[in-house]
Amino acid sequence: MTDAEPTPSNKLPEAAGRGSAEPRPAELRASDADREKVADVLREALAEGRLDMEEFDERLDAALKARTYGELAPLTRDLPSAGTPGPTVSMVKRSGDADSYEIDWAERVVGGEPSSTGAFALWSGFNRKGGWTIGRLFTSFAMWGGGEIDLREARFAERDVVIRCFALMGGIQVTVPPELNVTVKGFGIMGGFGDDATGPGTPGSPRVVVTGFALMGGVAVERKLRKQERARLKAERRELRERRRD
Repeated sequence: MTDAEPTPSNKLPEAAGRGSAEPRPAELRASDADREKVADVLREALAEGRLDMEEFDERLDAALKARTYGELAPLTRDLPSAGTPGPTVSMVKRSGDADSYEIDWAERVVGGEPSSTGAFALWSGFNRKGGWTIGRLFTSFAMWGGGEIDLREARFAERDVVIRCFALMGGIQVTVPPELNVTVKGFGIMGGFGDDATGPGTPGSPRVVVTGFALMGGVAVERKLRKQERARLKAERRELRERRRD
């Protein structure tokens, strides 16, 4: 007697399963276990910063509605294999850098009352971005939804800030400027809590601790340049290339 062919629920297609031994026919029906495996991959990608909240929500919704392997496979095709590290790039300003930039923290640490102390999303979403003021403690919760906390243009009521993030089958994206002093202490249970942003900031920057947990969800914390700064650097590089051509 020959060995039985594994049932579809035991495997995902090569792209969706991230390294399965052999691909499955695209027209075969997917099981609940297959859909959950893809959802886990997407949550990990969100926590690592490979997907933003909008992409995560779209792909997770498609995964939960998928009926066949062919519908699941494209959702993780552009994601690296599990355990594959991405490039590490330091985004903290160093003296003498050609692309150096600065934030006047004396103007950003303003004291006073915070404009928001928390956020909640249930089957919905929230965002805190722009010129808002964050206080000593900010608590966020997302269940079957998503949220965005952006500190790149924010003001600080105090120099020491704790951001608590709780994601239950949802996702929270925390974006900080490269110059900020950040420590990530959260953890994931059947989910992910990214700590790529942990590191020192420039002198005088506030100290931000991101903590909490993700249960079958994801929390991503990453450093990004402000849009104006990205545009300025892009223009400078374009001008430098033109000068070299001349």
